[in-house]
Amino acid sequence: MTRKFRKYKLLLDEGLSPRDRFKILNSRHNLKHIKHDLGRSGISDEDVWKLAIKETRLVITYNVKDFKKLVATKQQSGVIGVSTNLPTDQMDKKITSLLSKSEKNDLFGKYVFVSSGSRR
Repeated sequence: MTRKFRKYKLLLDEGLSPRDRFKILNSRHNLKHIKHDLGRSGISDEDVWKLAIKETRLVITYNVKDFKKLVATKQQSGVIGVSTNLPTDQMDKKITSLLSKSEKNDLFGKYVFVSSGSRR
């Protein structure tokens, strides 16, 4: 049985590369960068989280510690934490794979971590 393709709305946190470096994600999903696309450089993690909730976007971030605390507060967003050791091209492939294997609301209200050893 083939899974139905789902287009996600994603928000790249400030420390990540601009969205044009994420070739696959950028071509398949609605990808925005907090700094480069939205001009919101230097805002607090709570404000990034509020924006993600308002736009029902999943946050992609290196800042695992702070966002992990926020994720359980609302179901309108979720957090994909990524390892700082993961090159952008590998991050692109692994997050794309994660999204393609996820059902409609699997990632909302949750925290998922992607690293070089992640299988999901």
